Amino acid sequence: MIGTDRRAVAVLAVAQALYLSAAAVVFTFSGLAGYMLAADKALATLPVALMTVATALATIPASLLMARVGRRRGFQLGAFFGAASGAVSAGAIMLGSFALFCLGGALMGVFQGFAMYYRFAAADAADPSGKAKAVSWVLAGGVAAALIGPQVAAWSRSALPTAEFAGSYLAVVALSFLSMVVLAGLRMPAPGPAERGGGRPLLVIARQPAFVVAVLNAAIAYGVMSFVMTASPLAVVADGHGPDAAASVTRWHLLGMFVPSFVTGSLIACFGVVRVLLAGAGLLLASAATALADPAALTHYHVALLLLGVGWNFLFIGGTTLLAETYQPAERAKVQAANEFLVFGATALATLAAGGVQTGFGWVAVNWSAVPAVMIAVGATVWLAATALKRKPRPTPEKPS
Repeated sequence: MIGTDRRAVAVLAVAQALYLSAAAVVFTFSGLAGYMLAADKALATLPVALMTVATALATIPASLLMARVGRRRGFQLGAFFGAASGAVSAGAIMLGSFALFCLGGALMGVFQGFAMYYRFAAADAADPSGKAKAVSWVLAGGVAAALIGPQVAAWSRSALPTAEFAGSYLAVVALSFLSMVVLAGLRMPAPGPAERGGGRPLLVIARQPAFVVAVLNAAIAYGVMSFVMTASPLAVVADGHGPDAAASVTRWHLLGMFVPSFVTGSLIACFGVVRVLLAGAGLLLASAATALADPAALTHYHVALLLLGVGWNFLFIGGTTLLAETYQPAERAKVQAANEFLVFGATALATLAAGGVQTGFGWVAVNWSAVPAVMIAVGATVWLAATALKRKPRPTPEKPS
């Protein structure tokens, strides 16, 4: 990554690991804790859904704020919201308040809204040829989270004997504060006037085929992943495997999400973003097929969630890399904000539906529901490839001498 600020990328990778460790705790136990607290069990995943709603709502203010105060201050503010989320959620469990637990989920969403810009900050710190690798290395911080997060969740679940799961959310507080300390070491150029506005109107940028396909792939990747992942702990426990098995499934899912990040940037450089996007969609379809082959088997849960993670990785990094080709520095803040709002708006809808589909129709219905969305991503990517071929200039035939 010649010309890339390696120190900034390293700090962002560590911050990513800490954020995702906290998020892994939330994703592992929020559905189960919500089920314990909610009077209407169909609302068990509402706290996770509110997390994604808050993420969508936070993305635009977060981007515009960081365009004024800089990445470091913005990211530290986001981590503070993460600490507040853990404290509120732990208190909600001890008080037996589902409404307060929902507030804790929303606060975690604000943290996520800021943390989603870690990968963009890495891309901004890289030279043009190194953007995909910089994004990949930051997302590779999730490998540590895959090992740390579910283990912390399982270890701390019964730390407070009178309030199951509350100890796990106190761990979220510690992880978030540690993230603030790490982010204090982030050094990036202060935003200039050109980064605070200007450039082409957003609607003009959004008409580019690459923009449409980048956003669509990222939104479907995150929406399908969150839909299936949110439902999976409920399904695992409903099949009699227990909360610790749910944490193990989450661990394998997170490994699938982030281990490929060590090579995804290189794969994009070698084979092109279109092929990587299509491979990601194929892996999501393979995940659904695995889950449907034997819905109650714990091994199938592990393999299906692992494939789901790898498919997400290819689509999400591919979409982020493609998006970076559609804007100039003066357009960065508004384009990134629009992308994140659309991605997490779709994710919020998917997560809101996850609890109702799982409790009402079961794990089989969850996986069948993901297939049409993945096929839309395939169609959009094929359309982009066809559009690029049409625009490619044809060689002029030589005139006979």
